[in-house]
Amino acid sequence: MKINQKNSQSKQVKLNQVGVEQASSQLLTVDDLTKVFIKGQGFTKSTIAAVNKVSFSLKLNQPEIFTLAGESGSGKSTVAKLILGFEVPTSGSISYKGDKIAKLKGKKEFMRDVQPVFQNPFETFNPLKKIDSYLYETAKNFKMAETDQDQLVEKSLELVGLSTAEIKDKYPSEMSGGQLQRTSIARALITNPSLLITDEPVSMIDASLRMSVINLFKKLKEEQGVSIIYITHDLATAYYVSDRIAIMLRGQVVEMGSVEKVLGNPLHPYTQLLKASIPVPNPANKWASDIALSDLETKEYSRSGCKFSGRCPKVQAICKECEPENYRIEDRDVKCHLYK
Repeated sequence: MKINQKNSQSKQVKLNQVGVEQASSQLLTVDDLTKVFIKGQGFTKSTIAAVNKVSFSLKLNQPEIFTLAGESGSGKSTVAKLILGFEVPTSGSISYKGDKIAKLKGKKEFMRDVQPVFQNPFETFNPLKKIDSYLYETAKNFKMAETDQDQLVEKSLELVGLSTAEIKDKYPSEMSGGQLQRTSIARALITNPSLLITDEPVSMIDASLRMSVINLFKKLKEEQGVSIIYITHDLATAYYVSDRIAIMLRGQVVEMGSVEKVLGNPLHPYTQLLKASIPVPNPANKWASDIALSDLETKEYSRSGCKFSGRCPKVQAICKECEPENYRIEDRDVKCHLYK
C-alpha cells in the first residue's frame, strides 16, 4: 500500500514538473477564457458570452504572427481587451511566461512586455498634443534609456520607416493615417516588447498604405523577434501575414491551425463561408463588405447547439441541439459535428 502511495506521489511530482516546464516554455497561454456580459434589466435581462472558452498559446522564443479572424461581433476585440487587462474574465485564465496575469505583482513589467496597437490612429493621439511627446513619455514612464532617450526614439522610428525629423513638433492632423499608425507602432516598440496585440490595425488607413503596415509586422517578427496577435476581419491580409489563425464565431474558436491549412482548405462551414468572400486569398483584394449581420448577433449568441446552425448549409439535427466539441483533424482544431 505504501509502495503504491509512493509511486502515485512520484508520478504526481513528475506530472507537476512537466506542467511547470510546459508553462515556462509559453510566452502567452489563454486557457478556457470566458467573458459574460449582462444585457437589459428586469424581465428583459439576458447574458451573452462574448468570449466562450477560448484557448490558445504562443511559444516563448519562437516569434510568430497569430491571427484572430472573424466577422464583426465574433469576440476578437474582447479577447484582446481581456489579455491587456481592460476587461476582467468571468472565468478561465491568461498566463504570461508561466505566471497568471491576474496574480502578477509587477504589472508594469507585463505592460512593458505586452504592447497594444489600436484600430484608429486618429483616436490614439490627442489632436492638441505633439506626436513626438508620446514616444518620449513612454520611454520616461517605463524608465527606458534614461541617459539617451533621443537615440531610443530615433531607433524605434527607424524600425517603422520614419525619422525624428518627420514627426518632430507635428500634431496628428499634420500626418497621414499611415504615418500615425506607424508612429503608434514605434511608440509600442520603445519598451522593447515581446508581444504586440494589434486590433484591426489597418482597417482605418488608406488601402494603398495597408500593406506597408502589414509588411512591417512581418519585419518585426523576423528581424526583432516580436510575436504579434493580429486581430482582423480581413482574410486577405490574414492569409498574407499569419503563421497560425483562429477563426472566431460568436465568442468561440471554430477552427484553428496553420494559415495555409485553415484558409487553404477550410473544414468548418463558417470558415468556408468566410473564404468564399475572397475566391483567391490575395493581399490586394478586400472583402466586398463585412459579413457581419448585426440583427442576428443576439440570436446567434443565445442559440443552443452550434452558433452557426441557423446559417450553415450543412446543418444537421444535432447541430441545433448540442454544442459541438473540438476535434483534431489534419493538424488543426475544428469545432463541428461533421467531424465527430
